[in-house]
Amino acid sequence: MTVTETRNSTEHTTGPRNVLSILTDQHRADTLGCYGNPIVSTPNLDALAASGTRFDRWYTPTAICTPARASVLTGYAPFRHKLLANHERNVGYLEDLPDGQFTFSQALKDAGYECSLLGKWHAGDQKLRGHYGFAGAELNGWHNPVDHPDYLAYLEERGLPPYEISDRMRGVLPNGGPGNLLAARLHQGVEATFEHYLADRAIEQLRAHAADQEADGTPFYLGLHFFGPHLPYVVPDEYFDMYDPDEIELPASVQETFTDKPPVQANYSAHWTFDTMSEADSRKLIAVYWGYVTLIDEQIGRVLAELDALGLRDSTAVMFSSDHGEFTGAHRLHDKGPAMYEDIYRTCGLVRVPGAPAGQVRDEFVSLLDTTATVLDWCGLDPSPAVDSRSLLPLVRGEDVEWDDSIVCEFHGHHFPYPQRMLRTDRYKLVVNPESVNELYDLERDPDELHNRIDHPEMRDVRARLSAELYRRLRARGDNFYHWMTSMAEIGQVDYDPSMSGLDEGTHSPAAR
Repeated sequence: MTVTETRNSTEHTTGPRNVLSILTDQHRADTLGCYGNPIVSTPNLDALAASGTRFDRWYTPTAICTPARASVLTGYAPFRHKLLANHERNVGYLEDLPDGQFTFSQALKDAGYECSLLGKWHAGDQKLRGHYGFAGAELNGWHNPVDHPDYLAYLEERGLPPYEISDRMRGVLPNGGPGNLLAARLHQGVEATFEHYLADRAIEQLRAHAADQEADGTPFYLGLHFFGPHLPYVVPDEYFDMYDPDEIELPASVQETFTDKPPVQANYSAHWTFDTMSEADSRKLIAVYWGYVTLIDEQIGRVLAELDALGLRDSTAVMFSSDHGEFTGAHRLHDKGPAMYEDIYRTCGLVRVPGAPAGQVRDEFVSLLDTTATVLDWCGLDPSPAVDSRSLLPLVRGEDVEWDDSIVCEFHGHHFPYPQRMLRTDRYKLVVNPESVNELYDLERDPDELHNRIDHPEMRDVRARLSAELYRRLRARGDNFYHWMTSMAEIGQVDYDPSMSGLDEGTHSPAAR
């Protein structure tokens, strides 16, 4: 009897337990109807939320692709697994997880699961999905690999046109060169898009898993990882022109002045050429981004419909999230980077588990990291090796459980090393930037995070309380960033020698006195 069968039998559930995990890239939570957007069409994700649980305080452990995805794979926070940057712009960090690292996929494989992962990988450079036991074409990199042989074969088999774009949107870099491509019009129909291709491959894989399950009861894990709506937003006419830019309000934080903010934020704004583009361009970029969101929602709908058609709904947990958010002009920024704003750290999180209540909304602070323990728990396996992850099943099942009243996030750099730690509580956010200005935001009075109150006298007690809490949390989890806070933050007396030399310990002993 497998571990899964044992667990199922104790819960009076028969049959295998499957997982469909859908992950997008740079997907803002506020683009979904179920998160309050009245314009963008996302009926399939809205339906998933209505049939399961929507988490309103779901955060990424770090707003950068590779570290976040490695955290999902391992259940380890980035500081612990140490895969801290995307390999394309690696600044000297590890580029692959070390040998012997725990991964949920190996645990599932050992328990008899079939595992597949279709779409974006980006959780290592040399050790790819096959190394970790996932079936699926090796689609590497950060953007749609439109020259990949499997995608080209897909187009040829169906007589579909190749990739071609026009109407490129970009600004001007500080050195006078052309800025990064932000959006473009794609001269392909929907069926030829990379998103449709991924959904087709996922449907094929679902059918294969269903056949194997029918034959011998083999459970499965299927990951479907879209590359979008990451920039550049490259979509067909229907989606490029779907939303009227004149009906779009720019984010309130477009008023950002960077006053009393870390200087790197203004530098990043220049890098992303925000001020070299017109307000009309900014509205159009958001409109195209929204079109991209709708395109992906439609493809997710096709996959979920197939899950139902195959009779797998009652045996399959479905999860949807993103590795992190996207600025789309908020704070005069695009993409993501060394700024720990809600736009890129708070993401969407939807979970549907058979037998659990429908239409739930939970406001506990949870993490993308928690999906690892949730998968293991649902599949009847021990979640404890995913050491920084906590199963969401009690919350999804509507149970009243104690939960953390704050969350810690981290960042380590992208184009250059840039360590940050963040503590987010119900009302406040503290960001520690060792080489620069620390940040403190009152999200009740300033939800757009425009006013850094770190040095405001009336915030002194709040600053001290949050600093002590962040220090405590970092030290408890073994994140050595706390050593910086030992000397630089208002944390009170410590119970160890901050020099860590051991040479001073004897002077504090009773015998020495």
